[in-house]
Order: sequence, then structure tokens, then C-alpha cells
Amino acid sequence: MELPESYQQEMKQLLKEEYPDYLSALHKPALHALRINTLKISVPDFLAAFPYDLSPVPWCSTSFYYHQDGITTDPYDYAGLYYVQEPSASLPASVLPVEPGDKVLDLCAAPGGKTTQLAAKLQGQGVLIANDISVSRCQILLRALERAGVKNSIVTSAAPSQLSDLFAGWFDKILVDAPCSGEGMFRKDPAMRTSWLEKGPDYYAPLQKEILANAVHMLKPGGRLVYSTCTFSIKEDEEVIQDALARFCDLHVVPVPYADGFVQNAYGTKLFPHRIKGEGHFVCLLAKDGSSEKHIEKQDVAFAKDGMQVAADHAQIRRIKEKILLEPDIDIDLHGIRVLRSGLLLGEDKGKQFAFSQPMAMAMREEDAGNCLYLSRKDERVMRYLRGETIDIHDEPVKPGWCLVCVDHNPLGFGKVTGHTLKNKLSSSWVMH
Repeated sequence: MELPESYQQEMKQLLKEEYPDYLSALHKPALHALRINTLKISVPDFLAAFPYDLSPVPWCSTSFYYHQDGITTDPYDYAGLYYVQEPSASLPASVLPVEPGDKVLDLCAAPGGKTTQLAAKLQGQGVLIANDISVSRCQILLRALERAGVKNSIVTSAAPSQLSDLFAGWFDKILVDAPCSGEGMFRKDPAMRTSWLEKGPDYYAPLQKEILANAVHMLKPGGRLVYSTCTFSIKEDEEVIQDALARFCDLHVVPVPYADGFVQNAYGTKLFPHRIKGEGHFVCLLAKDGSSEKHIEKQDVAFAKDGMQVAADHAQIRRIKEKILLEPDIDIDLHGIRVLRSGLLLGEDKGKQFAFSQPMAMAMREEDAGNCLYLSRKDERVMRYLRGETIDIHDEPVKPGWCLVCVDHNPLGFGKVTGHTLKNKLSSSWVMH
């Protein structure tokens, strides 16, 4: 693997006698992992049902290595039961101590792996603001949240400075997975080496310092913040933390729990591919001094129609033209901020008929539906349904009308029963190709 000469010199200085081991690791295959979505299924239940061999990722209780093909086309993936995520990438959200009821910000959220991990920790309570400055990347983020069945998120596309004053001192927990030079991804994504030559640590470090400063401004007294990158550069890692500590006297570093192979210092934890089973990462957990009163409000608001229902904590039902949403009821006016989605899209009210949305199906549980079609994972009709086909339902105990299609009791989407057939209601953008 050809590496930029200046990068090699920096890594030799950083790793010293370990540098040959690092080079050797770059020529080994990258490892793959999935993270179980505990919004939908428990870890033991998933492990009992999933037919592939998995082994645990040491630093994240919901992440597991896999070695087989077909993971990304499995029906359980389409049901949102797991998210394919590089092993090291599960650490930042894992160490952020999110609790149900928290107000959480993922400031640089796309494509959504860490965001859905935070959402699972919230368990539908509180609110998750998922932001990314790129509108196109936000579309990918939104789809990840929809597939995961997240009801209490607001997806925004704004610069951190736009959010900073609006949400001053508002969040209990914040994740800043900052844009970086990507040195830790050189093995997984060779294109990052070319990108490093165009935009290296000197480009990203000033940007990272400002992003982190804006994030600290939005953190409550007593709150916790994780700053992470997928790079090794001291300029982008330790020096960014040093800058934040110098700017904010009420900020201090909290040690991250140790796992075998972690390299830790006073400013954070580094993961190197020759020391752990994963790619390169840097993680620092920060705490803001002080305390603030936390009000956890449990106030379910439910939407029910045609035998289908879904409820959300501390929410409101809102109509935007024909679209009906179940959205978090927050005390912040988002006027002037680009909002791609606030809460859960329930469907479209077209007067005489209501068309349920795919995101609503993904946020439901089987007990939320008065009419379900239960298919096993091995049933060939599952894949036919995912390809958008009409399927035969002879001898199935289903009623005419709207029906929630489930694979092993986990929702996949809606259909409409007529006679002995189920008309597929998957939207074209959700159909498997």
C-alpha cells in the first residue's frame, strides 16, 4: 500500500518501534461488523434468531464481527434489526452516556451509524437532533433513521454556528464525529489517501476546533460530549482537545473505559489497526462542570387509523399539506434552520383515503397492528415482498384491508389484502433492487 511520504514520517514519529506492525496491518483485510438495533430487538433475541456466526466487538455490547456475505441483503437488515458499521466506529456513541429522556445532538451525523446508535440508547424517550451540513448526506441519514424505527429525531442541515446560539446550553449529551483527514480509514478506503494529499490535518484542524467550540456552547452544565475522528493526527486529535480545554475553563476530560489494545493519554483514546480488530479512531469524552435540573416528561401521543397505531413520547401530531407527522414537541423555534424531517412521517391524508408511510411501518411493533401477515425469514415470499411484488396469501389468517407485513414478527412494511393476495405498498425508493 503506497502512503504519502510526509504521512509515513509522521506515523514513524508517532508509533516509533510499532510502525512496522502498523504497516503490516494495512495489508490485512479490513474487518466487518454489525450493530444490533435494540430499539427493535434485544441482543439475546437477535443472536438466537440470526443464522450467521458472530463474535463480540470488545468495546460495544451491541456490536459483533461477521465474516459472511449476504449480510446487507438479509431480510433482517431490511427490517432494521441491525446496522452494518465498521467496528471502531461503534466506540464514540458507546462511551457517550446517553439515557432515556435526554436531549441529544449528533452534530456531524451523516451517514447515520452513530446516530442510530444514540437513538437506541434513548429508547424513544427524549429528543435526538441529527444534523449534517450536507443536504445530500442528510438524505442518507434520514433513511437510516427511518429504517431503524426512530420516532423522536429531528433531522437538520445547518452549520454548527447556526445552531450554537439557538441551542445554547440546551443539550444533555452531544456527539461530534468531526470531519477529518481520514488517516484511520486508509486500509478500508484507499481513496482517502488521495484526499489526504488535497486536504490534510492542516486543513481540518482549524475547522474541528470551531466545530467543537460551537458544540461546547450548546452543552448544558453537567452535560457530556464526545469528540471523535477517524484519524491519528495529533493536530486533529489531542491539539483540538487542548484548544477546547484552553477556551473553556469548565470543561474536563473523562477517561474512556479501557479495552485491550487501546492507546490512552490525558486527552483521549486512540485505536490503531495493528492493536485492535478495527480501523483507526480517536475518541475523547468531555464533561462540562456544574449541574442542571433534568425534567423527564412521559407523555405518549398516539396516532391510530384503520387498525394501525403508533405512539411517541412528548410529541405532537402535525399536518404539512397532505403529510401527517408525529413530531417531538420541543421548546425551540427552528425557523431559519433547514429541517429535512421533524419526527416520524405517518403518511399522506388524501381526503377519502389515508396512505400509510413506510417509516411508520418501520417504527411500529407487531402489537401496534390489528392485521398482520407473519412470514418466516425462510419464506420465499419475504424476498418477493421486498422486491415490490404482489404476493399470494392463501390460508393466512389475515383480514381484508391494510396489513402490516412482518418477518419473524418484525415489521417490513405495509400491504393491502384483497381476497387471497396482498398488494404491495412498499414505495419505490424502498424496493430491493
